[in-house]
Amino acid sequence: MNNLKKTLLVVEDEPMMRRLLLHIFSEKYNVVLKENGLEAIEWLKTGTSPSVIIADLNMPEIDGYEFMAEVRKYDYYNNVPLIVLSGEQGSDDRVKCLKRGADDFMTKPFNPEELEIRIEKLASLLGDKAGVSRMDGVKVMYKEA
Repeated sequence: MNNLKKTLLVVEDEPMMRRLLLHIFSEKYNVVLKENGLEAIEWLKTGTSPSVIIADLNMPEIDGYEFMAEVRKYDYYNNVPLIVLSGEQGSDDRVKCLKRGADDFMTKPFNPEELEIRIEKLASLLGDKAGVSRMDGVKVMYKEA
């Protein structure tokens, strides 16, 4: 595993979609795959902080809304961009996700290039420019000169 790569956490219950996202992004990112929100939360509790989270809405155990609420409860993960990638197409779903902590929303089927651009832009805006550095599980806020 290349530690210079950013980590992309994919929370998706469909095996084919997990494999597709792994195939698309594994060259550029360390891709961590979790089948549902509970597995992802357990992984996050180990102190690992992804650069970006991509989550589905319709999953077993807990759905994407519950997953977002759980992740956003912790200050440590508030600056981690969260993109919802879902088959839900309604405006109400998008608004609900954005209100509950998603930073972006894309519908399936999706354009891989568009998703990659969104990942890069959000990681840059929320990660680098927020002035947040994560070292050894400790969040350090610093002021840019």
